[in-house]
Amino acid sequence: MAPPHTYHDCTCRPLASTDIFPDRSLVLQIILRSASPSWSGSARNRNMESSVDLLPLESNLTHLAATIRDAESKLSWQDVETISQTLANNLRARDRFADHHTVLGKTQLPGTLTSLLSLSLHGSHTPIEPYINVSFELLRVAANLCMDHDENRGYLLEAGFPQIVLNILEGYADLIPSPPPLTPLTLSIPHLKVIRTAIGVLLNGIIGYDAIKFRLLSLEASLTILKLSSAIYPPTLWARSPTQIGNVSNGDLEESWILRSGISNWAWRTVSELKDVKDETLQAFTPDVLPWIIPSLLSFVPPNPPNENTTFAYNASLLSTLLHTDFEVLEESCTLIESLSLDVEDIRLALARGFCFPAEHLGVPCLSTMLEFIEYGDYPPLWKTTFTDPERKRKEKAFDICKAALIKSVVEVAGEERNGDVLWEESEETPGGEFVCKMVRWIKDYVEDIGRSAKNPASDSPDSHRDDMVICASLALGNLARREKISTALLSPPHSLAPVLASAYFLSSAADVKLKHGILGLLKHLAQSSTLSPTIHTSLGDAGIIRRITESDIWSEKANAMADIVQLNAIGVVKHMCNASGTVVSFTFMTFLISDLQVEHSFTLVLPPKDRTTDSVSGLSQIIALVSRSDSVPIKSEGTRVLVNVVKSLWSSEWNNDAVSEEKKRRRGEAIRAVLTPEYIFALASLIGRSGRYPILVNEGVVALTLICTHGEGGLLVLSAITAPLVPQNPLVVEPSSATSSDASSPLVATPPTRAHIPAPRHALDMLISVLRNVDNPVNYPIEVRMNTCSFFVQLAKHASGPGLESVEDLVRPTLEKIAENGEGKGEKLAPYAKRVLDSWA
Repeated sequence: MAPPHTYHDCTCRPLASTDIFPDRSLVLQIILRSASPSWSGSARNRNMESSVDLLPLESNLTHLAATIRDAESKLSWQDVETISQTLANNLRARDRFADHHTVLGKTQLPGTLTSLLSLSLHGSHTPIEPYINVSFELLRVAANLCMDHDENRGYLLEAGFPQIVLNILEGYADLIPSPPPLTPLTLSIPHLKVIRTAIGVLLNGIIGYDAIKFRLLSLEASLTILKLSSAIYPPTLWARSPTQIGNVSNGDLEESWILRSGISNWAWRTVSELKDVKDETLQAFTPDVLPWIIPSLLSFVPPNPPNENTTFAYNASLLSTLLHTDFEVLEESCTLIESLSLDVEDIRLALARGFCFPAEHLGVPCLSTMLEFIEYGDYPPLWKTTFTDPERKRKEKAFDICKAALIKSVVEVAGEERNGDVLWEESEETPGGEFVCKMVRWIKDYVEDIGRSAKNPASDSPDSHRDDMVICASLALGNLARREKISTALLSPPHSLAPVLASAYFLSSAADVKLKHGILGLLKHLAQSSTLSPTIHTSLGDAGIIRRITESDIWSEKANAMADIVQLNAIGVVKHMCNASGTVVSFTFMTFLISDLQVEHSFTLVLPPKDRTTDSVSGLSQIIALVSRSDSVPIKSEGTRVLVNVVKSLWSSEWNNDAVSEEKKRRRGEAIRAVLTPEYIFALASLIGRSGRYPILVNEGVVALTLICTHGEGGLLVLSAITAPLVPQNPLVVEPSSATSSDASSPLVATPPTRAHIPAPRHALDMLISVLRNVDNPVNYPIEVRMNTCSFFVQLAKHASGPGLESVEDLVRPTLEKIAENGEGKGEKLAPYAKRVLDSWA
């Protein structure tokens, strides 16, 4: 069981003075008798006794310190040990009759302890015989003196006691060979007791007390403590080679491992406290800690320790304690690795460098070890025979959480921008290098394993299909695939990932949402580079990615309510695959460069597949339906941008080329008819109306509506869409009761131009007028966006008519006239375009 955070000394029982000093001077024995509680009589009599007086002991200890500084003797050190033991015993708990902790703290005791501990070392970095027991007792006194007592913590810090304690621990840490050994650090039981108590001093000193925390952090205490702990207690080594810890006799073996277990436990508690500081500039760890905590992961990678005939099989309590400690080390290590990877850039960079150059971490392959644990780490067999079923299941669940923590870490390392060139290796035989090939293998193996299981269900094991490995690999590769050359290589031989990623095991309604998240995240980043690489378009198109996503029900109403990010990734994939780049080349004419592949992707998204049932819903219909019911702004915006890209594809100037086949023109006509619906056009108008802070989104909506206006049936649909209300009507605006807000001929009320604050637009037309005015807007609209808006009104007037259009013109005209009138003023560049709109309306 894990001890409480506070270190409670339980090393020695209280002793009577006759037990301690059979051969000492009479004066000293009298002092100690008066200072020690009587243990004779009944419990009731003992409770009625008055409190002992510890001040004479403190005074004598101070006198001994002065004596030893002048001329030390063996007898003096024996007296120091005895008095310190008695003080420590009496300070183990609060006295209900007197506050010994406060009284002693205000004496010279903190300084005396510091002086004596320093003298007991005799110039060595660690305690030496015959003074090791003296050092141990002095540490006990300090640990108990500062337990739950801030004033005494301050007195000890002022005296420099924590610093000496840390120096002792550093001395032991210097004994550890580098790289970290595979066997426990050889230490005698007295030395183990000193180390455990020294850590206890620091733990008691820092709980809720920042002053000592800050000092220890400045001295890199966390690294020293974990370095020492990892060498003293390597997990599971007690079961693998329990006797390989030096000259420890069989009789002392149990006590040795109990002490080592306690050291590990208190070390991690101390580190946890040191990390808990409000000042984020105080980093508890540097990359130097990695080679000391990551090797513990291999203790849980087969071959595991044997399930029987262990050294401590006869002692069920000790066996359970050691198994708990093993797992605590794993759990704490994984938690620390995860938090450092998330929060510290240097850790992410160091892990990536160390993958290619193990010398980065004293020869320890840290990132490789993490990947090995993720892939092969398994529950220790002894859990089945030692723990009850409920306890074992809790441990197994926590073990899986440890793997999840390391997966997060690996993904963060791959996501660090500067690690792209480090983790990706240029190689003709194995493009991407070892890390990339391993991630690719994890994804391919998953599909192959499930495929084999489908053919032979009897051989299927539920634990053989590792979703977590696919999630790790897909997210890590997705982070690397933000670069076009990497995306192209992943979709090219020998990796050829496109058909694997299109597998129904990933993209189906039955697939786990976390699995979809990883795969679709990777696909989104691959598709993002499609405009730069024909290989990407071809590979994803040939694999039928758009159709597979459409059939996966990811955008349907029955999709997981928590799947927003997955739906957004799926939207991102099709958005990039249907993308067409466009530029304004004249006042009324736009051209868009689009490839045959982009056109085919648009057809696939817009038109329901012919081999499906008559009630099949196209991918675009699913997206727009999702946009209309979703409360997520990114889904609304990105989903509508898919429609923008489709419109650009279908209205591209490339269709004027005589080389376009009649069949393709026929399919284009079907796709255009599918797009020319009030629902789709209103989605584009809504994109304009709600995106006032994002000029790029407003511009995309304007461009799409401008193109749609050029179609014979598009003008009236657009006119209706831009005048339809976006939000419930403002009660301050009164409209004729006979007018319906959905009617294009309804009177409209635009935002008054003198208003200092522009309220939320009632319809897309309000936003278009605000874009033209470009005054008091949340952002400054570039001139290109305002030029496109002028172009839109020209096209609208060409292909729409009636009272509705006249109302729009009446509302927009004052703004255009003001822009045109500015002439050489602020509106100089836009004035000619405003005049052309007015001329077209004349």
